[in-house]
Amino acid sequence: MFSHILRGGDITSFLISLLLTLPIILFSLSLHEAAHGFVAWRLGDPTARYAGRLTLNPLKHLNPLGFLCMVLAGFGWANPVPVNSRYFKNTRRGIILTSLAGPAANLLLAIISLLLLRFVGYGWLWQIGYPNELTANMAYFFILFLYYCISMNVTLAVFNLIPISPLDGSRILFSLLPPKAYFKYAKYERVITIVFLLLLALGPLSWVLDFCCDGIIKGLFWLMGMRGFLGI
Repeated sequence: MFSHILRGGDITSFLISLLLTLPIILFSLSLHEAAHGFVAWRLGDPTARYAGRLTLNPLKHLNPLGFLCMVLAGFGWANPVPVNSRYFKNTRRGIILTSLAGPAANLLLAIISLLLLRFVGYGWLWQIGYPNELTANMAYFFILFLYYCISMNVTLAVFNLIPISPLDGSRILFSLLPPKAYFKYAKYERVITIVFLLLLALGPLSWVLDFCCDGIIKGLFWLMGMRGFLGI
């Protein structure tokens, strides 16, 4: 998915894909971070609220480099929402739930988009037919928009669960590790992060992530009875 999410056969198809995906990227990254802040707030931490991060306004969350990576490579990040775990009654539980909130929000958005695709795009629009070329093109771009929303949000959810700092997966892992293992991991955290980034850039890790994302997407389409949509 990282390799083909924005791929097109020519500059026109690339620009169309870009126009379709930009609002998805802005909303998905904002939703991801706002979800972190909202869950932290519900668990007693007002830090994100006071920082004005309980919003879907992308200007409050946007990280230029993370946004550029999302546009060009299909994965990226936003500015992390500040969380103060000292407010949590149960620190470990609070960190885990707050960290899971972002990927869970992206997965929920992917499922909502899939439902729209199934019952509106792939269902109703497909059944009523297209009386003219304009209607057909609008329906096509609507379906393509929903598919991009599904694939990009699944990608965001999976990517953020990688256990390297500053991704959500690292905070979840740190909360689950026993103290001895935690300090050993923290000691070599920078080296581990560099290795992960090299594996991602050189291909092996991106292949694994592609496999996981494609498997989740195919599974969701299979559950919705839409195997034919992806040719599976």
